Amino acid sequence: MMLERVKKMSKKIIIVGGVAAGPKVAAKIMRNCPEDSVTVIERGEFLSYAGCGLPYYVSGVVKEQKELMSTPVGVVRDAAFFQKVKNFTVRNHTNATEIDRVNKTLKIESADGEEVLSYDKLVLCTGASPVIPPIPGRELDGVYKLHGVEDAEGIKEKLATGKALDCVVVGGGLIGVEMTESLVAMGCRVTMVEMLEHTLPILDSEMAILTEKHMEAKGVRVMTSTTVKSIEGNGKVEKVVTDKGEIQADMVILSIGVRPNVELAKGCGLEIGSTGAIHVNDKMQTSDENIYSAGDCVESKNLVTGKGCFIPLGSTANKQGRVAANNICGIDDSFPGVVGSSVCKVFDFTVARTGLTEKQAIEAGYDVEFCIAPAPDKAHFMPEAKPLFLKLIADKATRKVLGAQAVGLGEGDKRINAVAMAIHTGMTVDQFAQVDLCYAPPFSPAVDNILSAANVLRNKLDGTMKGIKPAEVKSWIDQGKEFTFLDNRSPAEYSDVHLKDTLNIPLGAMKGRMSEIPKDKPVVAFCKISLRGYEAALMLKAAGYEDVYVMDGGVLVWPYEKIMG
Repeated sequence: MMLERVKKMSKKIIIVGGVAAGPKVAAKIMRNCPEDSVTVIERGEFLSYAGCGLPYYVSGVVKEQKELMSTPVGVVRDAAFFQKVKNFTVRNHTNATEIDRVNKTLKIESADGEEVLSYDKLVLCTGASPVIPPIPGRELDGVYKLHGVEDAEGIKEKLATGKALDCVVVGGGLIGVEMTESLVAMGCRVTMVEMLEHTLPILDSEMAILTEKHMEAKGVRVMTSTTVKSIEGNGKVEKVVTDKGEIQADMVILSIGVRPNVELAKGCGLEIGSTGAIHVNDKMQTSDENIYSAGDCVESKNLVTGKGCFIPLGSTANKQGRVAANNICGIDDSFPGVVGSSVCKVFDFTVARTGLTEKQAIEAGYDVEFCIAPAPDKAHFMPEAKPLFLKLIADKATRKVLGAQAVGLGEGDKRINAVAMAIHTGMTVDQFAQVDLCYAPPFSPAVDNILSAANVLRNKLDGTMKGIKPAEVKSWIDQGKEFTFLDNRSPAEYSDVHLKDTLNIPLGAMKGRMSEIPKDKPVVAFCKISLRGYEAALMLKAAGYEDVYVMDGGVLVWPYEKIMG
């Protein structure tokens, strides 16, 4: 990109929305084209704040409100800051109500009345709004959402009274689980209610179960496959009624999700995408060449499927804002799309994902293979090593990496970031397994966790390993299917904790005790993480056993009952 390509003719640019994408567009335009006139219209009071930091403000990790809207050096990004430092105008407490595309004007409303502004280029950064389901009682005192600074202040004020001890979080998505941690940190008893079979829809079920069990270990009551029927109380919240019973509550947080704010775009006839968000091209132009859009109101392209997707994130909003600003200034730039990378903190667990889940990949028409690979996130002999569970997903036909998930106490985000790069570049599992990642014992095993996962997945794709999910093994047990459930751990490990109806033959004893394993029924081998189970399966196959499986993830990812020694 060459700044010499910037057109020097002054333009009048209006940006609707002043939280994430809007200020990014404005600041970049003023860097590129200081001769332009830029005005940002914001309906609220607060500008350019970190919405993703709100749960941490509620819990007190972020001490002051101003920290959410400050620069890294502590300067508050308010209207005066943008005027003096960034050289553009912000008009907050102002609503944009109507776009006239023919005359290139925008009608606005404020305390001073109505006004019509003309523009050369218009940028819609109208964001998204929380989904508020039509639950009877949602208007009661003590029912909150968490979508802005005002919402956070209301929750903090309620918590400060000391009378919000029993809290119900409705919705188990990213904000819901982060808010749950914040409430527990403030001394609340929390129940999470999720309508779907599992919380955290960014994960597949077996990974979500690990997270749910971790929340329960921290004192959270998790109710999945549960529908809220009503919120009841005399003027204020007293209980939540679900299809599985009543829950006492002093406070309710509605965290169902968000939907894009597209009313302004719809009103002037701009094209809306299949997801319900504003359709844009890779230049961030709408169906009107003089109107751009960025942020949580915009539909993105999923780089794996090639289809439209709605994944609202502050990181995406800022990247899109830069692209829109460059193109408005005559600098050729493009935003290719997203792969769905996201991460959240669930108490001391890292939960991260990129690309497609197994379920999404199957729904998209891929013939999927996957592996679950638990291991320490550093060299096992390092005292600070922590367990990390990885799931890696690939397409059988092309062997291309489709997605990955990480759950656990270990550092999962850097592994998921590596997979995001692999997906962006179209790597196969075989190529990814050979990537030259950093190694030193304080940082990773000699073969990094994610590369080990890639090698396990290569074994499955090559047919040298036939995996089976813990959930499928459990269904075999429930159905009374006959098979040998072979535990290849040491006697000491088995004595400490084991699964019901298993045959314990340590890997080192396999040759001498193989006669104990029937050949006329399936064998499911496993160990702590199923590495020894894989070795045992190879020995069985070499000895003529035909129906041999390795249980993905081993004992560490078995989500059902375990027998303690």
